[in-house]
Amino acid sequence: MTLRSDVAELLAGAGIVDVDVDDAVADEHIRSSAYQRVVSLTASSASGDRDRDRAIVAAILRDPNEITSKTAVVAFVDRVAMTVAGPAGFRQWSAELLPEIDRLEAERYREFIRRRIHDWLFFLSIEAGHVPTPAELGEVTDWMQRLLAEKSTATAVLALLAESGSSKKIRNIARNRSGPVRT
Repeated sequence: MTLRSDVAELLAGAGIVDVDVDDAVADEHIRSSAYQRVVSLTASSASGDRDRDRAIVAAILRDPNEITSKTAVVAFVDRVAMTVAGPAGFRQWSAELLPEIDRLEAERYREFIRRRIHDWLFFLSIEAGHVPTPAELGEVTDWMQRLLAEKSTATAVLALLAESGSSKKIRNIARNRSGPVRT
């Protein structure tokens, strides 16, 4: 596969007709924007069909600019995580992507995507009713802790973040959202 054929296939598969393939191949900014549109449309598709996702990720990750491809895959992970029915479905979906993610040359990008997947599994388990321990909370990124502090409605999770959040900002957000914490 060539970059041109990958870009053309991704755009056609997402029904995007207003992006010139040659322009996208020549300009990483146009290509990055196109990838963002592809993942947005694919992740939010009404059919909920996740069968093509691995092929889409594989095509994006063949891009010679790894930062462009990593950014698009992270956006895909984020969008799918917000649409799945729970941690089991997301775990299965993400496990199917790992062989593709492992093809990235830069270890830091592979690790970043793996951590993002781990964070979303943590978030989805909380949404499903799991109350994490301080040790489990310590295993997620500051980004996820802040997201939980800002979005969670679980009193126990907010109390844990108010006590054990990794930064003063996270602890304050959780404390302010949960009201007074009784000890």
